[in-house]
Amino acid sequence: MKSDHILEVQHLCTEFSTRDGVLRAVDDVSMKLERGQVLGLVGESGSGKSVTGYSIMGLIDPPGRVASGKILFKGQDLVGLPERQFSALRGNRIAMIFQDPMMTLNPVLRIDTQLMETIYAHSRASQKDARRQAIEALEKVGIPSPEERMLAYPHQLSGGMRQRIAIAIALLHKPDLIIADEPTTALDVTIQAQILAEVQQLVRESGTALIWITHDLTVVAGLADEVAVMYAGKIVEQGQVKAVIEQPLHPYSAGLLGSLPSRNAGLTRLMQIPGMTPRLSELPQGCAFRTRCFKASGLCINEPQLSHPAVSRSLRCFNPVGAPE
Repeated sequence: MKSDHILEVQHLCTEFSTRDGVLRAVDDVSMKLERGQVLGLVGESGSGKSVTGYSIMGLIDPPGRVASGKILFKGQDLVGLPERQFSALRGNRIAMIFQDPMMTLNPVLRIDTQLMETIYAHSRASQKDARRQAIEALEKVGIPSPEERMLAYPHQLSGGMRQRIAIAIALLHKPDLIIADEPTTALDVTIQAQILAEVQQLVRESGTALIWITHDLTVVAGLADEVAVMYAGKIVEQGQVKAVIEQPLHPYSAGLLGSLPSRNAGLTRLMQIPGMTPRLSELPQGCAFRTRCFKASGLCINEPQLSHPAVSRSLRCFNPVGAPE
């Protein structure tokens, strides 16, 4: 039976060969996305969320590799797909928005050249049609005077404007899936809010599935349908965004939420997660979070398996928040 999912990741493992040995940056990650669905992928730096995005995009270079698992895009497994076939999908049916727009934009080419070359790469549009499509794409992401901006070079534009253009490029071919890797982190709050609203509207109108990678749970709260919380390469909690934010079950999720000023009335101290994310070469035995966890017990010396405490909710924890001591 054909799946309705745009993306289905099954037990994905991505490894890197280093002097410290083989390090598993993504460990047994699974997720599903339907058309028009937004998934927030949340965690601290080093949690594996960006590597998960790059793995889906086929952008893991040696010494890294996808060691096992499946990445099914509309039923087609992308793992091991020849680069020529992957290139036909990448930028066309699957697109990525990077944190730094200059990873998308060429500093020595005008904006019109970059937009139109992207159109030519996957279609046989005439120059007139390509220019019209490029202007329409800039209008969709809220860029004023798009005809003028088309003649500019990236260095002549603000950071927010460059990021809007990078988003416009990702949306040019109305892809089925977009992976956004912290694309608003470096922007001021006002521009960030505008871009989030525009992305949400574009996803709703086009039916594109979106993975929004971030460390900021407040962004996910207003944007995503579902959230997956990552720690040390594993998804430790996943569920509907409202359910996870209102009642986090994993101590790490609770710690991330408790450290947000927006959720604190100012009457109590903000919650702090002690320590730092451990290096992949120095992960503790059992639960990787146990050395930082306020709920840790003797059980946590073992590896917690994935459980499903409620419908559409998954968890890796022996001592969930709210469970009796």
